[in-house]
Amino acid sequence: MAHSLSAKKRIRQNVKRRALNRWRKRGYRSAIREYHETILHGSVDDAQSQLTGLYKMLDQVAAKGTIHKNTASRYKSRLANRLNKKKAEASA
Repeated sequence: MAHSLSAKKRIRQNVKRRALNRWRKRGYRSAIREYHETILHGSVDDAQSQLTGLYKMLDQVAAKGTIHKNTASRYKSRLANRLNKKKAEASA
């Protein structure tokens, strides 16, 4: 248990930051799940519009430091690849 005032404050700050980070992660992960459902069952246009929103969300989460910017970039690349694969299947 922390004894000094600064250590107690640090514990309080960590609790708040952890809660915010968990909230942000839950947000983008649920958005990615919805995007995958749209890829499977929805139209390509709906998925394209969702993808632009996901790009923005991932960039914001990375800017806040919840995830690393390279992690956000990797997510964006993989999501775009799934959409491109769906577009190729639809045109074929």
